[in-house]
Amino acid sequence: FSYNNYISNFNYFMAISFLVDWSNIMRAVFSLNDLTLGYERHPAVHHITGNFLLGSMTAIVGPNGAGKSTLLKALMGLIKPLDGQINYHKVLPTEIAYLPQQADIDRSFPISVMETVLIGHWKKIGLFRAVTNEMKREAEIALEAVGLTGFENRVIESLSAGQIQRVLFARMLLQDAQIILLDEPFTAIDAKTTTDLLRVVFRWHTEKRTVIAVLHDMDQVKNNFPETLLISREPIAWGPTNEVLNDKNILQAKQMVETWDEHAKICNRDVT
Repeated sequence: FSYNNYISNFNYFMAISFLVDWSNIMRAVFSLNDLTLGYERHPAVHHITGNFLLGSMTAIVGPNGAGKSTLLKALMGLIKPLDGQINYHKVLPTEIAYLPQQADIDRSFPISVMETVLIGHWKKIGLFRAVTNEMKREAEIALEAVGLTGFENRVIESLSAGQIQRVLFARMLLQDAQIILLDEPFTAIDAKTTTDLLRVVFRWHTEKRTVIAVLHDMDQVKNNFPETLLISREPIAWGPTNEVLNDKNILQAKQMVETWDEHAKICNRDVT
């Protein structure tokens, strides 16, 4: 044991502690540390550092091909980092609910609306337990919350895009997750459905759940989401929406994605 080394290390820790926002780290559900993500070793988005805070409501925005959905899949654990880290602060997989893009959902499977919603009870049902009358009643309440009372026996493939999205939101209500990940939840659906589903999102927010959504409509983001992460293969800005979504940042995001080399190697840029 070296007393001098101990003092030196203690002084170093105290020095760097002033550079770290410990209050945010203590409240974070996800912390990203110089995160790089991609496919087959080709980076799709890189050098993201920051925190998604407990109870926050954050939009992830950027041009097409900016890496937004890739980031959401990584938070869900579907993609492993090429470099950097995602730190999960006491977050269990069962505490995360994930809604993929509609294009990723198979609507041809012969299943009813009620059966689809009841999948939200998978933590209680598992593979072998029976669905109880109480679970069915909770599913009916969830369908009522999204405006689909009377649709219980309809087959999924007979529904419109907006109706499908309502069903999937009802299923998420049953999941009762603390963290909600939404990938383009309002794309290709009508305005009435968007308004109704935004009410569900606001409900989650008032319940202090953490909501993270990939979105394209900037006006929708400005009007409804307090926090925004703007990316264009790498972060442009992250913080209060009214500060992030300015003309300068949006133009920079567009220019960066247009000049991106999708075959580039992971760079070793010093981001400290």
